[in-house]
This record gives sequence, C-alpha cells and structure tokens, in this order.
Amino acid sequence: SRSPRDQPPCAMSRCLLQFEPATRAATPERMDLKVCLKVKSVAEVTMRIGELAGKAKTRASTLRYYEARGLLQPPERTPAGYRNYGDEAVQRLEFIDRARAAGLTLAQTAEILEVRDAGGSPCGHVRDLLDRRLVEIDEQFEHLRLLRTSVAELRANAAQTPPEACTPESICRYL
Repeated sequence: SRSPRDQPPCAMSRCLLQFEPATRAATPERMDLKVCLKVKSVAEVTMRIGELAGKAKTRASTLRYYEARGLLQPPERTPAGYRNYGDEAVQRLEFIDRARAAGLTLAQTAEILEVRDAGGSPCGHVRDLLDRRLVEIDEQFEHLRLLRTSVAELRANAAQTPPEACTPESICRYL
C-alpha cells in the first residue's frame, strides 16, 4: 500500500492543509508545508449557481429565493464565496417542480422537504396534501361550471338584445 505522500493529489481529496516535518530535524524553520487541493470525486460533482439554474431550467435568482425559503439547503461555498451545489440539488429542484405541477404551494413543498430532511418519510403528509388538492380542484371545476352557465346566459341575452338598446349610462347591456 502506498502512503498518502506517494499518492497523486486526487487521492488526497480530504486533505486541505497538512504540515509535515522534513526528514531532518523538525524545527519551525525546517517544516515542509504540503498543500492539497480538495478534489471532489465523480459522484460529488459540484456546479455553480448558473450551471444549476441551467440544468433546472430556471434562473439563479429563483435558486437564491428557494434557498432563502428553505427549499434548497445552503450549499458549500468556495473560498471566494461562490455557491457550490451538488447533484442532490438537481434532484431536489426536480421534486420542487413536481410538487408545483401538482398545485402544491412552496410552503407545502417546504413542509415536505423539512420532514424528509429530518429523516422522516413525508409520504403520509403528501397523501393528505394531495387529497386536499383534489377537493380544491373539484371546487374549482364547480365554480367554472357555474361561471360557464352564467356567461352562456349573458351571451344568449346578447343575441336577443339589439346593440341600439345600449345606453351611455349602461355602457353595454350585455353585461
């Protein structure tokens, strides 16, 4: 087995700064400073906010908003302060998109993610949210059905009333 000193830099991905005494006398003036760069493995590929926004087909400002709302966990930062997101952020954004497509609010989505982040399974909560969403959709359908009936009656009355019957005070008698 090779010692860490003999391995290529990518094998030392966890080493940030390491002081090693020289082979001779280990005095403060004779310390060798070995600097290792933190290298992510292929499974830990990172991307900046613009790259993540591109993958998620959204804007960087949306990602910052999601982070502020707790939907995206704060990512690691580079020494220069840039956000460094991992692949898990892409998966999380895909989940957020699926939740939005189902009509869930960002607050409801944040609740689901909080349960998952705490190590729990949010599936029971999601089931309840979807049941409520179905009731809301049914109510919206009923409202739209009533609205359609009302608009159809207005249109039928408009077909029977000549435009000349409209006075300036009524603006238009059809409504």
